[in-house]
Amino acid sequence: MKNVISLRDLEDMHQRGEDMRSLPAEAILTPSARDFLRDLETNGALKNGQSAKPGSPASPPPDSKPQPPARPLTSKSPKPEIEAFFHSPYCHDLKLQICDVGRRLWQRAYVDGNGGNIAIRVGDDLALCTPTLISKGFMKPEDMCLVDFEGHQLAGTKKRTSEILMHLQMMQRQPKDVASVHCHPPYATAFAVAGIEPPTCMIPEFEVFASVAIAPYRTPGTPEMGKLVADLVDKHNVILMANHGVVSWSHNSVEDAYFKMEILEAYCRTVLVASQLGRPVNTMTPTQLQDLLKIKQSLGIPDPRFGLKECELCDNDEWRPGVTCQVPAKETSAAGFDPEAEAAVQAITEQILARMK
Repeated sequence: MKNVISLRDLEDMHQRGEDMRSLPAEAILTPSARDFLRDLETNGALKNGQSAKPGSPASPPPDSKPQPPARPLTSKSPKPEIEAFFHSPYCHDLKLQICDVGRRLWQRAYVDGNGGNIAIRVGDDLALCTPTLISKGFMKPEDMCLVDFEGHQLAGTKKRTSEILMHLQMMQRQPKDVASVHCHPPYATAFAVAGIEPPTCMIPEFEVFASVAIAPYRTPGTPEMGKLVADLVDKHNVILMANHGVVSWSHNSVEDAYFKMEILEAYCRTVLVASQLGRPVNTMTPTQLQDLLKIKQSLGIPDPRFGLKECELCDNDEWRPGVTCQVPAKETSAAGFDPEAEAAVQAITEQILARMK
């Protein structure tokens, strides 16, 4: 059996009448393959361990997507209800989404080692999150954790991420925050290390979908770090964390929060490459930027520039493309200087010049 199972693989198994529950635990399913399995389960093809019958309907009804519980849970709900919710089809679908985003982060080298973390709001004071000490590229649904907004773990066998407090503080400060992603994309993190916000007025996608600010450095995982980030999420959906990385949030989904990261990283890379071409970069006019900000506002994405005058929109004072590192010149050392030897060299030089005349 292959490590990666595609939709075609499952369709072939389905036609042969094989038991879909026999898939190895370590197998990685593509998103379309996961949807196919969920569709079969919805239609009863996998009930009681029975194999899917050839010819059974594979397409689910339009409303077959797992739904949240009719009565929202909180951290104060009975423990059996919390456990049942944690293992429900609704939560399982969200766990799969987290795993999918984690693989994308790892494949794009936005995370290294065990770095990065992801969280999804699932209640007034509940969130699903990634575990600690596991590569984001190789997570499984059963690795996920459920925490309350104080950071206490309520469900899950793995220990929750050490940086969950930052995600929770963001969600508490920004009611629209339904999911957040933290990682270390190299080009965007370079701006964070330099303490420079990416310049604006250059690429439409960045202007419409991202609003960036920088939070000062504090030790990762501490309440202080979380507060500095949370203080910025009312008007920004992407925060550069000085000397650390980036965190983004979305009012739509965890995938959308990940999209913000892709957009930011591509933008930072493009800006840095453009600055090395030996010519001043072209920028949009304030009127052109106003048009993009209107689109942004209609999408419900925050930006501190809403309502500013056109002359105040493109302020890139901190951006200095093409400036090289200014390292102070080393002082010339006088060590080893011999005045007598220098005088002898001078006398010999004068004698040689006199004979040549």
